[in-house]
Amino acid sequence: MARPFFLLYSLSDSLRSLFFIPTALALTTSLFILFYISSTSNLFTPHLHRHSRLHFLQNPSGLSPNLQSQPQSTLDFDSSTPKLGVTVDHGGDAKPLRSSNGRTVNVFHDHDIFIEDYIKMNESFKIYVYPHPRNHPFANVLLPVDFEPEGNYASESFFKKALNNSHFVTKDPTEADLFYLPFSIARLRHDPRVGIDGIQDFIKDYIFNISHKYPYWNRTGGADHFYVSCHSISRSAVRKAEEIRLNAIQVVCSSSYYVSTYVPHKDASLPQIWPRLEGDPHNVTSSVRKKLAFFAGSMNSPVRERLIKAWQNDTEISVHSGHLNTPYEEALLDSKFCLHVKGFEVNTARIGDALHHGCIPTIIANHYDLPFADILNWKSFSIIIATSDILSLQKILTSISTDEYAQLHNNVLEVRKHFQWHVIPVGFDAFYMVMYELWLRRSSVRVPLS
Repeated sequence: MARPFFLLYSLSDSLRSLFFIPTALALTTSLFILFYISSTSNLFTPHLHRHSRLHFLQNPSGLSPNLQSQPQSTLDFDSSTPKLGVTVDHGGDAKPLRSSNGRTVNVFHDHDIFIEDYIKMNESFKIYVYPHPRNHPFANVLLPVDFEPEGNYASESFFKKALNNSHFVTKDPTEADLFYLPFSIARLRHDPRVGIDGIQDFIKDYIFNISHKYPYWNRTGGADHFYVSCHSISRSAVRKAEEIRLNAIQVVCSSSYYVSTYVPHKDASLPQIWPRLEGDPHNVTSSVRKKLAFFAGSMNSPVRERLIKAWQNDTEISVHSGHLNTPYEEALLDSKFCLHVKGFEVNTARIGDALHHGCIPTIIANHYDLPFADILNWKSFSIIIATSDILSLQKILTSISTDEYAQLHNNVLEVRKHFQWHVIPVGFDAFYMVMYELWLRRSSVRVPLS
């Protein structure tokens, strides 16, 4: 009996050796691979990658020859001022904005990713604008305006004018990421040859013409095409051009989920901004704001009617139907929270007004795709309230602590540069933010048409 037991013991000892040797080899190999990765990659040293992004903020011209070659007016990075929600101390380290209780409150969903993508966009993004001669019968609709854009729907004209003078435009359609349909719905609306009743046929005919004259629309069913419109009539303007609604990217101010022609994630929200070529209000950072909240506007929706009925006699919340007897700008500067209340459409210029005057935008609307929501963390600089909570408005606003209000106000001053149009675009302004939204959508999903 001793022999079989001895043989079994010897066999088990051999088996243990067989298992030990490959395990040791595997462990040694893993350690070697780990050492190799750590010595050749920044996977374990993210601060180096972060430093390169900070270097871009402080010295963008030192990052890329392509960016160096662009005119300063197209980028306009001011290295003397902290950008994009960071402060820079004397040691050169980037620090996120912090509230007084120590919590980090960033105005971006992901600041580093945005900076990285923004650089790539400026280096490589190309758009082909369908060309039209100056003697075209509808040159007033298809070409940029010769004057400085004005009016409530100026965002549409500002974008077209800025794009046509930018480094993003290419005359070679083979290198284009997207194709721009340059018709202006706002100008079509006021053209006596077209008018409100003729817009749908005009756009239908326009798509028919470019799809027969050029091959680019037909390659994707229009999925790599886009148009820009700030007028609310855009919600019905494309009803006879089903391809636009299903496939093309719509950059519009009427970005409500209730609008059947607006498709979230495919389409993008355009900020409706009143032209402001003057400087900032002199007391925009004033901490002495007497009113808790302010609103003035037409009574063109049940939501606004409920607001006025609930708060028209309140001493802290100032709401008015129709026009004010006092200057509108003074009311914005005198209020902590400025109400953006759904009217006939969700879109108005009130968000831009509030930001410009250092007032916290307070949005009372349901299912509204806020401008630049892919990029900005709206909860860091605004208050969003459901329409069903109008009766709780005062309770909601007064529950915001002094520290929280100070952080919201600081972030308002930080983000408002992204809601400004300039005759010559400035880096990170509304034009560049819209371009970034388009860049994110340059590989849209194609929806087959039946």
